[in-house]
Amino acid sequence: MANEIGYTGDVTVREAWEILSRDPKAVLIDVRTQPEWNLIGVPDLSSLDKRPLCICWQNYPAMEVNAHFARDVAAAGVAPGDPVYLLCRSGVRSISAAQALTTAGYGACYNVVDGFEGPHDERGHRGTLRGWQADELPWRQG
Repeated sequence: MANEIGYTGDVTVREAWEILSRDPKAVLIDVRTQPEWNLIGVPDLSSLDKRPLCICWQNYPAMEVNAHFARDVAAAGVAPGDPVYLLCRSGVRSISAAQALTTAGYGACYNVVDGFEGPHDERGHRGTLRGWQADELPWRQG
C-alpha cells in the first residue's frame, strides 16, 4: 500500500533476504544496468530456489528511465499482488522504481536500503560498509 513516500516502505538487505527466504511469492528485482550486473555482480538466490529478476530502471548508457519498466516487470511474471523488493547500487534508483510500480498498480513495493553495494567508505569504495555485498549475503559475479 502506498503512503506519503509513494511506495510501501524500506527494508534492509537482511530483512529482504529473510522475507525472500520464507515467502514464496516475494520477488527481488535488481534495477541496475546490464554493465553493473556483468561487472559488479548480482544477488544469488539459488539457495532459495529463486533468482533475482534483472530489469533495468534506467537504460545504459544514456541512463534515461526505462519507459517500459512496469510492462517488463509484468512480462517477467510478477503479479500486482506479489511482494516486490527493489534493489539498485545504493538504494536510490530503487526508490523511483518502487514508486513507479506502485503507480502501475503493484501493491507491495519495497525499496532495499543501501542496495547491492551501499554507500562509499572513507576511501571512496562501495561494498564495504552496508548493502548486499557488505552484509555478506550470497552473490555471484555476473
